[in-house]
Amino acid sequence: MSNEIVAPGQRLGHAQDYLVGTGTYCKDDLIYSSVVGFKQILETQGEKPTITVSREKEQSAIPEVDSIVTAKVIRVNPRFATVSIMVVGSTPCKENFQGIIRVQDVRATEKDKVKIYNSFRPGDVVRAQVISLGDARSYYLSTAQNEFGVIFAQSVSGATMIPISWQEMQCPKTKTIELRKCAKPF
Repeated sequence: MSNEIVAPGQRLGHAQDYLVGTGTYCKDDLIYSSVVGFKQILETQGEKPTITVSREKEQSAIPEVDSIVTAKVIRVNPRFATVSIMVVGSTPCKENFQGIIRVQDVRATEKDKVKIYNSFRPGDVVRAQVISLGDARSYYLSTAQNEFGVIFAQSVSGATMIPISWQEMQCPKTKTIELRKCAKPF
């Protein structure tokens, strides 16, 4: 293994001397790098060595419009809930992405009657859909469809709450009912 860092399009060798491996491509009998990474030459029995380019770390998941995200509620104010996006689809995020669930994006009907504090609380884990890339600071998210909303919440006593309707969760210890916009289970 060499510690030589290569960039996309950089020539690595001749096709007559090496086999093409991951992170490389062949054009006009020359092998080029297709990604940024470390150049590696893997010896094989009886064949030509294979030339590859490996990345140091995997690409992080990045939220896109219509992707499903799992996020944790950080702050709540009367107009929106601020969330930290933890998972995009089924891929965990390596960087921190911030999202906003506006009051008009909480549910599909009776949007004017929505109170954010009755839908989300800080610490709740929410499944939502990205509806817009938003501004430079955050993505705009929606929980308007039935399958989106709170998927995990803790009560004041520290127990994991159980959804009992689409807008209520109950503490199993104290039997206290709190308002939330619950996600329909899969």
